[in-house]
Amino acid sequence: QVQLVESGGGLVEPGGSLRLSCAASGGVFINDMAWYRQAPGKGRELVARISRGGTTNYADAVRGRFTISRDNTKNTVDLQMYSLRPEDTAVYYCNARIPTTSPGDLIAWGQGTLVNVLS
Repeated sequence: QVQLVESGGGLVEPGGSLRLSCAASGGVFINDMAWYRQAPGKGRELVARISRGGTTNYADAVRGRFTISRDNTKNTVDLQMYSLRPEDTAVYYCNARIPTTSPGDLIAWGQGTLVNVLS
């Protein structure tokens, strides 16, 4: 029922900024939303997560540089990235957890958007 559509990736110089956006379609109720990333040759890792109530947590590597935010009315989540480093280069994925009437949550993923920080 839900589709996550991402935008905002691109090519930036070290120290630059990007803002990633993700919109969930269908008007679905969403619990947690998060951004993950996967660098070449590495597994997918959590970057930042935000609860429906606004509680956030960040990976140590991005804390203080990235900010996650959401709009519950629009069902969007953004990731504002400052002071980007070459090691931030990865495909970034939007993630959402949707409560269901059955045990466990439905987990949705975006298609990924590439962030390429020049070295």
